[in-house]
Amino acid sequence: MPEDIHFYEPANGHRLAHDPFNALVAPRPIGWISTKSRDGALNLAPYSFFNAFNYIPPIVGFSSVGYKDSVRNAEETGEFCWNLATRPLAEAMNQTCVAVGPDVDEFALSGLTPKPSRIISVPHVAESPVTFECRVTQIIQLAGVDGQKVNTWMVFGEVVGVHIAQHLLREGVYDTAAGEPILRGGGPADYFAVNASQKFQMHRPK
Repeated sequence: MPEDIHFYEPANGHRLAHDPFNALVAPRPIGWISTKSRDGALNLAPYSFFNAFNYIPPIVGFSSVGYKDSVRNAEETGEFCWNLATRPLAEAMNQTCVAVGPDVDEFALSGLTPKPSRIISVPHVAESPVTFECRVTQIIQLAGVDGQKVNTWMVFGEVVGVHIAQHLLREGVYDTAAGEPILRGGGPADYFAVNASQKFQMHRPK
């Protein structure tokens, strides 16, 4: 009996109403990235391709489809901040998705407050309860299996400063659910929220 499976080769199209790739690798943490240009113009933008990649030193990275302001600014200054996108900040975060020119300040556009960072020159989102101050370690243009470069850039940064709102620390342990992070799903508009009811614990086998 044949398996009831939809199989496709991405190079030949998915034959569905919407490309399922983003929905299959989901939900994904949001890279809400603040940067500053060489001339001092601020930029704030969310990236759905974001994650942590190393413990020591702590390294995070975001991927930009297209050489956008965040990539250019990070390359020019060698710095960026990651700001935790939360359920209360979801609408403001969504406003920073708007395609505008490099001279437009998304902090002002979304009604958010740029707060000076401790170590780097790039400000972070004052309203966000968690921020990483990062210094760029690598910027890589991605390539396909054929070796051809694609119009996507991966920006990696070492976390050199961490800000955590005190109310999210419970006996020295960060409470993930209390931070109310939102995550990107699939389709044109799907997001997910994290709350304590979804938590379960599973220790590594010895």
